[in-house]
Amino acid sequence: MKDSLGSVQSVLVLGGGSEIALATVRALLDERTRTVVLGVRDPERFQPVADSLRADRSAAVEVVAFDALKVEDHHDVVDGVFDRHGDFDLVLLAFGVLGDQAVSERNGAEARTVVETNFTGAVSVSIPIAERLRAQGHGTLVVLSSVAGERVRTKNFVYGASKAGLDAFAQGLGDSLEGSGVNVMVVRPGFVHTKMTANMDAPPLATTPDIVAQAIVAGLRRNARTIWVPRTLRGVMAVLRHLPRRVFRRIPG
Repeated sequence: MKDSLGSVQSVLVLGGGSEIALATVRALLDERTRTVVLGVRDPERFQPVADSLRADRSAAVEVVAFDALKVEDHHDVVDGVFDRHGDFDLVLLAFGVLGDQAVSERNGAEARTVVETNFTGAVSVSIPIAERLRAQGHGTLVVLSSVAGERVRTKNFVYGASKAGLDAFAQGLGDSLEGSGVNVMVVRPGFVHTKMTANMDAPPLATTPDIVAQAIVAGLRRNARTIWVPRTLRGVMAVLRHLPRRVFRRIPG
């Protein structure tokens, strides 16, 4: 349960290797979070990061195996961590792949990997998470979406489509949990400077994992349903959504 000041005490992160996820965990630890479970594909390789979090913040940090593509394991992974820890104030879905658009638009297998990771995997694991949060009667599920899903662009339409599906699903899931004590918060960052985007040209309004993390923590304080990072993107996308298609597809970048 959250403490008397409303701070998150326990967090489960699926996609614990994400730079945004780790920045969020560190921000939460600064806010008195004391239990962290990180779901990653290779727990053994990730132990040094977990050790660093324990040493720096004196928190209980557990690393568990989680693979977005192994949907047959999702229910057991969720039940396992909830059974061990009792409940979670926060679950953060932070996994995802950008993919290579040039390959994806010509290779069905590559496109399927992007969609199955970003959308199918998220849907698969969100259902048992929602049921456990509903059963405990409190908690927040934070879903990392993207402005790329707001209106899919030619340069990354496979990735954008996967995020559009995820965003719509998360909104619907949040509505279905209304009155249960559980909130779903959708996070829509723009371009974020990470290892995944290191070789890409940064557009205007690019941001960083730390800024996204601080926005997530602020959103949790006010029980937000949707947050944009940076906030300016909300107005920008409101305009872009209504541009004629022939104009929209000519926008560079």
